[in-house]
Amino acid sequence: MQETQIFSSISISISNTRATTSSNPSRPHLPLPPNHDFPSLSHPRNPRFPSLSTKTNTTLPPPSKPTSSSSSSSSDFEQKMLYLDSIGIDFLSLIDDHPPILTFPLSDMKSTVDFVVSTVGFTALEFRRVVGMCPEVLSSRVSDVVPVFTFLTREARVNGSDLKRVINRRPRLLACSVKNRLRPTLYFLQSIGIAEVNKHTDLLSCSAEEKFLPRIEYLEKIGLSHRDAVSMVRRFPQLFCYSIKENFEPKFDYFVVEMGRELRELKEFPQYFSFSLDKRIKPRHQSCVEKGVCFPLPILLKTSNAKFIDRLEVCCSTSLPFKSSPLWCTDGDIHSI
Repeated sequence: MQETQIFSSISISISNTRATTSSNPSRPHLPLPPNHDFPSLSHPRNPRFPSLSTKTNTTLPPPSKPTSSSSSSSSDFEQKMLYLDSIGIDFLSLIDDHPPILTFPLSDMKSTVDFVVSTVGFTALEFRRVVGMCPEVLSSRVSDVVPVFTFLTREARVNGSDLKRVINRRPRLLACSVKNRLRPTLYFLQSIGIAEVNKHTDLLSCSAEEKFLPRIEYLEKIGLSHRDAVSMVRRFPQLFCYSIKENFEPKFDYFVVEMGRELRELKEFPQYFSFSLDKRIKPRHQSCVEKGVCFPLPILLKTSNAKFIDRLEVCCSTSLPFKSSPLWCTDGDIHSI
């Protein structure tokens, strides 16, 4: 019964809003809450609601008189729509992405927006981007968000000046439970030897059981020991972000079948999985095959196109050391990339 009243009131409020818009072309503007520098929307709203056909001769029955409850719901809906419009967010699109926003109290929403914006120092554009990536922020209370900031600064050791960068990079952090997600993930990353988690805060919103362990298990499946697999992700934690089927499997198959490389090279250079297979790995390997040369993985992939071509030409005009030679891959070559 309550849901019926809410959606009935939504229809009434939308009709009223459209009628007001037709009679008065000037758009309503909700005064901005304190601490905001958000401009109101400049583009017209187009809810795309169906209109009655002019060919219909049926007489519509008079609308029923709304109850006090539906009137209140209608008023809440209008105020919420106008408030979000004032900070540049399309309420009607937001409902599709995050329906709970319909019943979330406007007062709590305003408090959360004020707190997040003032704490982090978001611009209007930045905050709209955060909401676009994580609409759950608008249905979170201040009491839900405060523990996240406390966790990031005290436990994850994020500097206050870096909070904006951290949240911009991973807005999902604001909607995560400290107890059930952030803290367990922090402990897991620390347990495998990633000491400076504040440099990899985008990983904190991930599940260790669902995301991290399957990737370690895959590295073990291709022939690495558990120790070596953990060493790879410890040295290059971004491995946790890559898809097994879309990244690991095709790149490893090419590494073994086409490139004929040894697993040891992959263990020493886990960044191999961060390069595009079609745009970087394949073209450069094929160029080396055509010239009859073989570069270490760091030199093959990390160098710029210009430097890679120069190295290739130099090697073609001189004799290249054998792989067994200490000159084949020197520290000077790797660090000079």
